[in-house]
Amino acid sequence: MDQFLALRVFARVVEAGTFTKAADSLGMPKPTVTKLIQSLEAHLRVKLLNRTTRRVTVTADGAAYYERTARLLAELEEIDASLSNAQASPKGRVRIDVPAVVATRIIIPALHSFHARYPDIQIDLGAGDRLVNLIADNVDCVVRAGSLIDESLVARRIAYMDHMTCAAPAYLAEYGIPRHPSELGGTHRVVGYFSAGTGRISPYEFERKGERVELPGRYAVAVNDSNAYLSAALAGLGIVQLPSFTVNRQLATGELVPVLEDWTTPGFPVYVVYPPNRHLSAKIRVFVDWVAELFAPFNAAGRR
Repeated sequence: MDQFLALRVFARVVEAGTFTKAADSLGMPKPTVTKLIQSLEAHLRVKLLNRTTRRVTVTADGAAYYERTARLLAELEEIDASLSNAQASPKGRVRIDVPAVVATRIIIPALHSFHARYPDIQIDLGAGDRLVNLIADNVDCVVRAGSLIDESLVARRIAYMDHMTCAAPAYLAEYGIPRHPSELGGTHRVVGYFSAGTGRISPYEFERKGERVELPGRYAVAVNDSNAYLSAALAGLGIVQLPSFTVNRQLATGELVPVLEDWTTPGFPVYVVYPPNRHLSAKIRVFVDWVAELFAPFNAAGRR
């Protein structure tokens, strides 16, 4: 038995919660993962995991073993990085996950500059609005906007963005121009946006001279992806609230028109988030720093 490989596999099974997810993230056949865990348990003469048809849970002995071996694996990775001069020239694969519109409008257009600076780093980019589980899905870091739900994660604030309320000229020609936010729940319609995880519809928020309005809005269509949300607005399906950077181009060309401009919409912070127990290797550190640099222009007014 390759004990070091068995340790890595055991840690990944604990973090992923299933043999199947662990095998997929490691690029190994599931039977190989199962055999390595069985060999490790036989070697230690201890049951490390309880298996069910749906999930794997850690025994008390397994939890203690994981706590100590996870630190060992992190230290070995750091030693390898220092001996291979990785601090000067980081290399390897970084798994990230970002909202769809952030991927298409900010990250992907700038990736050429990142690879010019760090040619030996591979990026596995997950682009979507579903909130991933960083540990179970084996993701190194994510970009997230708004309030952070899981306070156990490490978060680095990289920007503060504003929102723009707008609609397509075709929509305004059919329904007219709204004068008050309350109309979004009556004579006007919005494009609804719902969480891919909870199904909850995000409310529309407005403020003016101490008056605050929050309402779900009346919609004919709701989506759970930010790129689809913008596409629905361009198709004239309703009024939307989007980060300004995503609609600046459409506002300049007249494809979208701002509405309710005498009302302000609360902005939102943007964070790079990673697990507290994940070793922040050189390759992850330089990517996090690069993302923070990329978002720096948004810190003042949320526009560029």
